[in-house]
Amino acid sequence: MTSSYDTDGASWLTVVRTVTDGTTVLGLQGEVDLHTVGRLRRALAACATDPVRLVVDLRWVTFMDSTGINALVALHRATLGTPGWIRLARPQRPVRRILQVSGLDTVIDCCPTLHQALHLEDGTTG
Repeated sequence: MTSSYDTDGASWLTVVRTVTDGTTVLGLQGEVDLHTVGRLRRALAACATDPVRLVVDLRWVTFMDSTGINALVALHRATLGTPGWIRLARPQRPVRRILQVSGLDTVIDCCPTLHQALHLEDGTTG
């Protein structure tokens, strides 16, 4: 488990990487913003295997700004035309709203449960 804090300690992000059913799961906790997005980008880059099969578990994310959205979009774009995929799981209301307003929930599969994200078969939004 790794953590990242900004200089005044206001923003923090913990990233835990596990493998479940052959799929990498990144569990995030905290805020994804300008101060912490570097940690998310590094974690996403470390998961960029061929093919990418990644679930980002947002259950404990309390805030996400456009830098977090952009990091997720960049990895999603890298999976286009490959057998890989990225899915989002368990976004709570504030983050789910950001995903909806940004339209990201129509681009990347967003699932209400981790199980659903791990076992989604048809590639449609959950």
